[in-house]
Amino acid sequence: MKSIDSFSYKLGAADCFCEMVRAGVKKIALAHPCDSREERDGFLPEFRKLCEEYGVKLYCEDEGFLTDLFPAALNKDRFNVIFYQEDAVLQEYLALKEEKRKARETGAYTPEKRREIAWRYGKLLSYTDEGIERLLAANRDRED
Repeated sequence: MKSIDSFSYKLGAADCFCEMVRAGVKKIALAHPCDSREERDGFLPEFRKLCEEYGVKLYCEDEGFLTDLFPAALNKDRFNVIFYQEDAVLQEYLALKEEKRKARETGAYTPEKRREIAWRYGKLLSYTDEGIERLLAANRDRED
């Protein structure tokens, strides 16, 4: 049985995500998180080829977006790439991150606001309502 190295596996997943973004199945898609900027940047030449092939764009994420949608350990202090097609969608993502930051700063990051931000993030990822509910219910590793 052949084994697949981690780089090839993550590159294959990115190929799939780019195809889904191009087809309109997903507004944004996340590559697999990397433990270091260097690891993430090692994928960039191949990711750029995928973006050219599929007509999508990428955004290098140096500060993981922590919400209750995913376990905190998945994105905390990790580096990622976001695939997208429309600039407005990337701006919506960045604005949502900024809204969360401001809510935390001002003490307005209530349980209701946490849930709203996680929900809106799930919608940006094009998850179904049921999928978002399932992820929120299953997540036991939440940011402080």
